Amino acid sequence: MSEHFKVLCVDDNEDAALAVAQLLEMAGCEVVVCADGSSALDVAREFRPDVCVLDLRMPGMDGNELAARLQEQAGDRPLRCIALTALWDIEAQHQTHNVGFAEHLVKPVEPDRLLDVITGQCPVGGG
Repeated sequence: MSEHFKVLCVDDNEDAALAVAQLLEMAGCEVVVCADGSSALDVAREFRPDVCVLDLRMPGMDGNELAARLQEQAGDRPLRCIALTALWDIEAQHQTHNVGFAEHLVKPVEPDRLLDVITGQCPVGGG
């Protein structure tokens, strides 16, 4: 990976979040992992991520609400939100699109595909 990306990974499944974080760190990203939406919002204020990889099904604040709030919090600063979820149906994909996610990836995702999407190498919706 030629650029250094700051990535916020949010998933209530600790093993899944840590696996994604490890992959991204090996690719040269700086990664912070959170297990819920409220802590992710707090962390994002200081960390100022370039990319957020978000699970959709989480207790409390779901990934769609979190993405909307993170984008609002970022203001004019560019922020790519990527859904990484077990939800594959068209309704879930429409919801993530409407919220402003750059991509909707279904677990399990190929590591190279995830890296391409995070770095912007893949066209949005290239699915």
